[in-house]
Amino acid sequence: MARILVIDDDEPLLTALEQLLAAAGHAVVTVSDGAKAAKLFRREPFELIITDIFMPNREGLETIIMLRREFPELGVIAMSGGATMSKTYLDMATRLGARCTLLKPFTPQQLNAAIDAVTTTNRPQ
Repeated sequence: MARILVIDDDEPLLTALEQLLAAAGHAVVTVSDGAKAAKLFRREPFELIITDIFMPNREGLETIIMLRREFPELGVIAMSGGATMSKTYLDMATRLGARCTLLKPFTPQQLNAAIDAVTTTNRPQ
């Protein structure tokens, strides 16, 4: 199973994702913004990050750019919802290095499929 850092400013969603991912056997840490995520990631790298796009104190696109620059093999899943431009921003996230995107609301099955796709891509052959 993967070591996953989940980044989102929506506390109920963070809690739900943490419970869902832990129940699936993943080691999960959550933070509320990209600035906290970058600081934590440098101390203890993760196999995968799942990040929201719209957050205070460093939004998701900037976080993806920064972490992928420093850690090119990092698996990234970007998620967004609620904003009328969410799909456009998720497309941008893909161009910046996200390997999968999820439009909120998404199902546990969609999340698990994205994690499987990213972690399978990152495994050595």
